Amino acid sequence: MTGSDLSDLLSSNVASFPLSSPRTPEPEGSARRSYRTIWISDVHLGTKGCNAELLIDFLDHTDSETIYLVGDIIDGWRLKKKFYWPSAHNDIVWRIMKRARRGTRVVYIPGNHDEMFRQFTGLNFGGIEIRRAAFHDTADGRRLMVLHGDEFDAVMLSHRWLAFVGDHAYHFMMKCNIAVNTVRRWLGKPYWSLSKAAKHKVKNAVEFIGKYEEVVARAAGERGVDGVVCGHIHTAEFRQFEHNGKPVEYWNDGDWVEGCNALVEHHDGRMEILHWPDEIKRRGKAEAPAPAADPAREAA
Repeated sequence: MTGSDLSDLLSSNVASFPLSSPRTPEPEGSARRSYRTIWISDVHLGTKGCNAELLIDFLDHTDSETIYLVGDIIDGWRLKKKFYWPSAHNDIVWRIMKRARRGTRVVYIPGNHDEMFRQFTGLNFGGIEIRRAAFHDTADGRRLMVLHGDEFDAVMLSHRWLAFVGDHAYHFMMKCNIAVNTVRRWLGKPYWSLSKAAKHKVKNAVEFIGKYEEVVARAAGERGVDGVVCGHIHTAEFRQFEHNGKPVEYWNDGDWVEGCNALVEHHDGRMEILHWPDEIKRRGKAEAPAPAADPAREAA
């Protein structure tokens, strides 16, 4: 399948996709956390590295007035090589489309892996707005620029071939990550990201991330906004920079391959990065039944 074939396939079906009901229906009437805004990015649907079950759990336990899909939702690079689309990936698309139908504002900002959708910038498919970038006003009056962030990646800009080489190495690490977490599930242990831990140990990766955050924040400052929300580097983070004496906020909403993070805005404008594996762990503890009373202890 060529790149143009993939683009034609996706563009011809995007308005009516998904074509079938979800494997796992969205629970009705369940309690959900309510947020003003949700940002997610780097889901990489179409790859085995996508933590689809965790994202489905997130979507089933949260709701918002607006949701931004901040790029690399679908991995066109991988789909061009080999078509992979399990039912769980269909479930995610179905849930997002359903949100749009029931009145949630859904803004899709394609990234470098789903750049075939950038040709539809300015259009609306099934209630989903396609934008190259967006500006978001928080409840407490801050103005944030929202974009995927590959525009500021020197490797993507100057050495695109190197980005593809890195993509192969990255997906090898994702396969290792899947194997490690399969074993952890057998042992009853929670999800843990091998690739994320390795990235934090590599000096060059840490330096690249720090430089990237600085460049993106500076670009936001030059545009006169209060901050920026992006994805791309799969590292959820909040940092505050300064540009011409004015503070500039940098927010990265992470990913659903390694960290399984989302950025949310509460109804009062407060921002928070969620690490969903930790949220599931806390929820499990809260829902666990209380230990049975010890009759011997009570008798004493």
